Formats: sequence, C-alpha cells, structure tokens
Amino acid sequence: QVQLVESGGGLVQPGGSLRLSCAASGSINSIYAMGWYRQAPGNARELVAMHINGGTKNYADSVKGRFTISRDNAKNTVYLQMNSLKPEDTAVYYCNANYYPGSWGQGTQVTVSS
Repeated sequence: QVQLVESGGGLVQPGGSLRLSCAASGSINSIYAMGWYRQAPGNARELVAMHINGGTKNYADSVKGRFTISRDNAKNTVYLQMNSLKPEDTAVYYCNANYYPGSWGQGTQVTVSS
C-alpha cells in the first residue's frame, strides 16, 4: 500500500507559476512510476506528467515545454513545476503512483484566473 500526500495548489494569474509536491510513504519499493493526473469539471481525468524509474519522463502534449516533472528519491517525493499557466490548466491535480489503478493522493486544486 502506497500513501500519497500532495501540496502546493492554489490560485495564480495566467502566465504565472506554481509548484506541486507529492510525498509517498508505505510500500515505496513497489513504486515504478510517480506523476500527476488532472481533472477539470465535466472532463475525464487525464495524464499530465509521469516520472518512470530510470529517469524517463512523459508529458501530455498540452503541457510540454511549460511543465517539468522531477523526483527526489531520497525524499520519496515528486514535483511538478508549472510555468506559463493558462486558464485551461485549471483542474484538480492528483498525484499518482503506478498509473491505473495505482495509488492516488487526495487532490489539490489549481485555479488559473485573472
């Protein structure tokens, strides 16, 4: 069992930046990938970025060049640096381990609005 705790969401103006953090605990050795999904009202949950053991990083096309995922294995923590935020990035962001069904955090709200 893996537990995930997110932090770092909030309200930001278009063009601004936020950094999300997600700390894992529990069965750490079972984790082969950690990352982020998001879900906007009325939309399905979608993959944003994933950091796979060994260093491979995958990004949704909509965030490439703006978002950066990183991982600190010593702290069992994954980060999502979000730059040049747009209103369409507004969503609840969920930390995930090991894709579906995997393990999930409680979600953190990101709102991009002027």
